[in-house]
Amino acid sequence: MKSFLKIASTALVLTIGFAGQSFSADYPTKDIRMVIPWGAGGGTDGIVRKLNTIAEQNIDQSIYAENIEGGISATGVMQVMKARPDGYTIGSLTYDSVVTVPWQGLLPSYKLDKLKLIARVTSEPDAILVSADAPYKSVADLIAAAKENPGSIKVGIQNTGSRLHLAMLQFQEKTGTELKLIAYPGGAAPQKEAILSNEVDVVATSMGDFSALMEGGDVRGLVEFSDNRNPTFPDVPTAKEEGIDLQIGSFIVLAAPADTPDDVVTKVEGIYKAAYESDAFQEWVSKVGVSPNWLGSDEVTDWANDTQKTLFDQMQSLVDQGVIKK
Repeated sequence: MKSFLKIASTALVLTIGFAGQSFSADYPTKDIRMVIPWGAGGGTDGIVRKLNTIAEQNIDQSIYAENIEGGISATGVMQVMKARPDGYTIGSLTYDSVVTVPWQGLLPSYKLDKLKLIARVTSEPDAILVSADAPYKSVADLIAAAKENPGSIKVGIQNTGSRLHLAMLQFQEKTGTELKLIAYPGGAAPQKEAILSNEVDVVATSMGDFSALMEGGDVRGLVEFSDNRNPTFPDVPTAKEEGIDLQIGSFIVLAAPADTPDDVVTKVEGIYKAAYESDAFQEWVSKVGVSPNWLGSDEVTDWANDTQKTLFDQMQSLVDQGVIKK
């Protein structure tokens, strides 16, 4: 009996020991799913797919993208939160995933501590762009026209309550203007359709999202909400140069379900860091108006928490002033 108990006890210990191992040395042994919580054709989609394409060249498996739209990115991100924490489902978060959705508190089950942040890969300031034949040659022209005819200039933003909505509310407050803000949910792709079909003359977005249209001469940049000129589009003045105290923009952060083993997260981080540092990615990203801006797993969570707190405070201030409602 004692021998039997000893054998059973040893077997239990071995079972527990193996259950606690992630076997990261063999990772990945199957294809990896990358959730993109925005529609195909937008800036986030293009950047993440490019990273995936380069990253999978260094592993024996494929990394396939899945666009899951809705809820200002919450629908896709929540799928990552609920996924098996084995490293085979990861996701790409943007400003709205980190700031807008948690701040609005519309989904009590949506909490960032259900994720393990892997890395930040890019940052990109927002901007005001106009169609090529729009009469506004500068942001001063746009401000003057808006003051002359309040509420008449249609500006395409993304989701109501999104970062770009906040940016344009702040722009109006700081410039004493009133614009007609029109929401196009689903990321940059619907904004592109709106400006190309002349539904709007103006959009608020990032120049990275619209880089192809800018290079093709379909749209022009009036101002970027930054204090340093964009190296891809150096002719576009910054908000600082135009005397507008406004800096805001998005970013892309990679994340996994919270219980994903640390050694697997380290493997994923290494795969994407190699892709990020590759000449192929650095040369490509330098042409699309986006800044490569890496923060690894040791730093990205603190950065996200600090960013969230700062922006929550700014938005609460706007609520207190009656500019926006929560």
